[in-house]
Amino acid sequence: MMKQSPQTPIPLSPSSRCFVFRGAEILIPPGADLRRLLEGVSADKVRAAFKPEEIEYLEVPLLDRSAAVPCFSLYRCVLPPPGWESVSLRALVSGGVPEAAAEAVPYCGAGPSALSTVFRACHVMQWLSDSVFCGSCGSRNKIPTPELARVCPVCGRVEYPRLSPAIIVRICNRDGEILLAHDRKFVGNIYSLIAGFCEAGERLEDTVEREVFEEVGLGVRNIRYVGSQGWPFPNSLMIGFAADHSGGEIRCDGVEIEDARWFGRDSLPELPGHGSISRFMIEEWRAG
Repeated sequence: MMKQSPQTPIPLSPSSRCFVFRGAEILIPPGADLRRLLEGVSADKVRAAFKPEEIEYLEVPLLDRSAAVPCFSLYRCVLPPPGWESVSLRALVSGGVPEAAAEAVPYCGAGPSALSTVFRACHVMQWLSDSVFCGSCGSRNKIPTPELARVCPVCGRVEYPRLSPAIIVRICNRDGEILLAHDRKFVGNIYSLIAGFCEAGERLEDTVEREVFEEVGLGVRNIRYVGSQGWPFPNSLMIGFAADHSGGEIRCDGVEIEDARWFGRDSLPELPGHGSISRFMIEEWRAG
């Protein structure tokens, strides 16, 4: 069987199904089943509900270019039509949309999944809506090439989807307890792992040490890689590490982190949803 050319990916799903994004939200038409959210919606309903000048279409290629995900991006200034709902993708994977059965598509730690495919599509479509105009001269950019590059027709500036590396770290003490923290931006009373963005010129290991010390005042050692996850909120790559507590007492910064504690396996607080690498890393520790 002849392989598809990398420049001509076939649609991942039938052309009658697609995803509609507005930033990091997925839009669904009236009467849609939230349990089938990650299967896409009818393209005919999309074309009937929106004007051509309100949306932009792109088939987002998978990383191996073997297939593409049909997507629409609604311009941020455009409101959804009556009856259409917007579902936060972040809330979906964090367990904030129980009826969507997000636990059916957890972060699995290895290989592509339905969730990683939607994450990639969301990331690219956000970039599409943010890169309409050239960042150097302000001219309107061309439509993306198959390699996902915007090229300015005036000054020739080339722009690719932005990717911001961030660390997330699982810290354990001598008693085998895990450090979990509550961030101000978390919904409800969720506790998770320490995380933060990598600075320009900084090694990832240095980011781990700096973020942990800045946010909770602890020292860490024996830093080792665990895994990674694309996290399109808006354009992150979460890089997971494990580390051992080397000294210091918990001292929350009070800016981002409101509370942090050591927890044992039988006394865990409310945790992030199963769609995140943070939950995967916590469950990996809980399993011993």
